[in-house]
Amino acid sequence: MNPETMPAIFFGHGSPMNALVNNPYTQCWAGLGARWPQPKAILMVSAHWCTHGLALTAMPKPRTIHDFGGFPPALYAMQYAAAGDPSLAREIADALAPLPVVLDESWGFDHGTWSVLCHAYPKATVPVIQLSLNYQMAANELPQFHFELGQRLAHLRQQGVMICGSGNIVHNLRRMNPNSTGETWAHDFNDAMREAMLLGSFERCVAYRELGEIASLAVPTMEHFLPLLVVLGARLPDDQQEIPIDGIELGAISMMSVLLHCSL
Repeated sequence: MNPETMPAIFFGHGSPMNALVNNPYTQCWAGLGARWPQPKAILMVSAHWCTHGLALTAMPKPRTIHDFGGFPPALYAMQYAAAGDPSLAREIADALAPLPVVLDESWGFDHGTWSVLCHAYPKATVPVIQLSLNYQMAANELPQFHFELGQRLAHLRQQGVMICGSGNIVHNLRRMNPNSTGETWAHDFNDAMREAMLLGSFERCVAYRELGEIASLAVPTMEHFLPLLVVLGARLPDDQQEIPIDGIELGAISMMSVLLHCSL
């Protein structure tokens, strides 16, 4: 095993307020950041950047985007000052050929990225590139495309690049309930995905819609689920699967994080 091989991590990011708090989830994210030597760079796929085609941030100093409303001033004051890496962005775009990739200089770090990385890498010393979700296809093609996208990116892990996704396996804002420890359908779907991942049966995650009604409730729109599929696609032959933390918040939000790593 290459000693520089980095893990692939899916962060269940939940509320943007997690950027400001100390709780079991944010403690887990901090522990994941401390568990490996510092990566050469992080390639992050966030639920909050969906484009018509693929795009990579390619500016040297990405801005911090506060893409939400109704939160305390302290959250809007937060900045995540990690550098970008335009040269690496160009290399990744070339590696994804013949898929067309836009080298974007207008986006930055949305809260799916900085709300978790401010705990995993609080000093912001690791360059970060965001990769968008590609919505330029029919809905039934999105899961397989993003899983295969992860497969195309997996080699980067052996070059010191950590591949990350940020979203939520269960994410239904319309069904949130502050008095619920988790709706039955939310637990059932979360449990099914956890079982499939721990067994290494990632194709069951790609085909999640076969679970019917619980899948429709857990994933009413795909943007929070697709980053998981990119991470799962980035599996290497010697990887182990690990669930470093799990939980259902507000009845309808899964905070499960997923880790793929080779033995240290």
